[in-house]
Amino acid sequence: MRKHQWLRTTLSRAYYCSFSSSFPLKHVTQSNFESAVADLKTHLKAADFVAIDLEMTGVASAPWRESLEFDRFDVKYLKVKDSAEKFAVVQFGVCPFRWDPLRLSFIAHPHNFYIFRRQEVPTDSSSSEFLCQTTSMDFLAKYHFDFNACISQGVSYLSRGQEDEALRRLNLRYEDELSEQARDVSLFSITDILFSERMKNRLREWRDGLLKDTSGGSQLEGSFLNDSNQQFQNIFYKMRPALSLNGFTSHQLRLIQSVTKKHFKDLAFVRVEGESSCSQQLVVYTDSESDRDLLKKEVMDDYRRRAQMKIKAAIGFRHVIDLLSSEKKLIIGHNCFLDLAHVHSKFLGPLPLEAEEFVHSVNKCFPYIIDTKILLNTNNILKQRMKKSKTSLSSAFLSLCPQIAFASNESCNLTFSSSVKVEVQVDDTRSSNWISGVKHEAGYDAFMTGCIFAQACNLLGIDFKLYSPSENLACNERLQKHANLLYLSWINGDIIDLSTGHRTAESLRCRDLKKWHTGILFENIVLIWGFPSNLKTAVIKDRISKVFGPTSVTSICRLDETAVFVQFSKLKMVADFLAVKETLDRSNDAFSVLHPLSTILEGGNTCAASYETYKDICSSPISKVLFADQAQAVGIRWKTKLLERKEEVEIVEQDDLHEENAANTISVYVEQN
Repeated sequence: MRKHQWLRTTLSRAYYCSFSSSFPLKHVTQSNFESAVADLKTHLKAADFVAIDLEMTGVASAPWRESLEFDRFDVKYLKVKDSAEKFAVVQFGVCPFRWDPLRLSFIAHPHNFYIFRRQEVPTDSSSSEFLCQTTSMDFLAKYHFDFNACISQGVSYLSRGQEDEALRRLNLRYEDELSEQARDVSLFSITDILFSERMKNRLREWRDGLLKDTSGGSQLEGSFLNDSNQQFQNIFYKMRPALSLNGFTSHQLRLIQSVTKKHFKDLAFVRVEGESSCSQQLVVYTDSESDRDLLKKEVMDDYRRRAQMKIKAAIGFRHVIDLLSSEKKLIIGHNCFLDLAHVHSKFLGPLPLEAEEFVHSVNKCFPYIIDTKILLNTNNILKQRMKKSKTSLSSAFLSLCPQIAFASNESCNLTFSSSVKVEVQVDDTRSSNWISGVKHEAGYDAFMTGCIFAQACNLLGIDFKLYSPSENLACNERLQKHANLLYLSWINGDIIDLSTGHRTAESLRCRDLKKWHTGILFENIVLIWGFPSNLKTAVIKDRISKVFGPTSVTSICRLDETAVFVQFSKLKMVADFLAVKETLDRSNDAFSVLHPLSTILEGGNTCAASYETYKDICSSPISKVLFADQAQAVGIRWKTKLLERKEEVEIVEQDDLHEENAANTISVYVEQN
């Protein structure tokens, strides 16, 4: 028996090593969403970790909103916040990984969800709008993204905040309906009076017919059957005789409701939703006042229940996010700060203004997150294994998982014998040498991310053969110091701890950065914008250095063609520069024209301020292509913003000193030339 079992296992492994299988990952749209979520729920419960990845319609709403070297941590978060709020998620990849102790391999279940937000229930926004960045859309098209499937069959969603808003509106409508029933309608015209009288007679005729003969129901089908316009139709509603009202205007219906309330204690006017979700108005006969109250309660309860079901159905893809959150599984991403910002914005609620509040909210929803990019850049063992390879997702996948990347017979070579095996299962099809056939799909990128993590764990000495499913990988001593750390900015290597909200010092600096300015002092930076568009950075530095000295400018960073950062070597020079500029702006004499800064001020539109103004501009939801236009759009009308002083006396003294220095600077320069 054991011999047969050994032979079956050997043949099975030989099959998996000898052949590569090409079948698509699981694509999920509206048509198979419910069944896919049911399967995913099962896989998530059994998973040891879950890898995710997102595809978006863009990253930066303007060139100056891209991540820059001179971006402070709070500004970096504001840029990520702007991106997550303005662009749409069109694909969401979810790939649970489960360790199979019998096959000594991970079983991966890649899912590729198409997402497209629709206005299915009333929320706080009248429509769903998003931006598209040309480069991002071109990238998606290059890798054969199915835009038709996304738009026509993409799964919609409601965030938790939008669901709460929809329920609030439902309750308001419920209360409005009750107050509408209690409100009388005033009769202002002869037409309204005659119509109301006619309705009163016809309703009395119908009601009296019901009361006259209840045995055979002949009167129930009496006079209104001959109604040529079919405005009245005899039906039963909740086991009660009723009239369905058709072809009346909204004003006429309000008059009928008022007539019913005033003149008939045993009739009730109700609005109900039909099978096609169309509103239907009925006049229903009730046996008593308590029966009438019961009917109204039943109608309102039905309305609320239908509306709640509609809201629940509109939750859509957020059911997946709720599953990920409730299972508290270890989430794996690759450079995933922006991904998590999108998750928060789209599925949880509006993004907070501060990064610390954001990470606290994310950590509450997903307590265990590991970013493979940080893992590869900060662990010495993995850095040695990667050597000089890049840590982008595709490069890391090729470096750490070649046997999976190539999915060929090479995977059987002894070169990769120590690697962790990963098998892919989609529905009932499974393979150890899987070829997706489509790159850069969110589901496939999530699969690559999970494979990188599995191989990284193996290189760190985590022996999955001794691994127990009850263990939490995030709590493993070899991974703990890397858990819940995310790159706030990959360019600068700024890292933030989701557990504490603290930012990590740049001891975890990325090794492949070509240039790193450790001496960036944000209080020493002046933001200048609105200068002539043809003015080069070197010229700006030269003109400032002529006034404040050859070593006065440490560095200059260009935001775009209309704006630059200038970092001074001393804090005092920031105030001096702003004071000189303000003095020159107010002067129209010959000295001002000859001043070196006049080249920068040419045109009269040049503005300057400290770094805090840059943060204020970045926090605006407005996005103009050019920074100078952005500053004007957010309402900045001044040309120079001097540094604020804590005490009024200090403000006056410093202003006088700055103006005196500025005047001396101008006169000295003129004398020298």
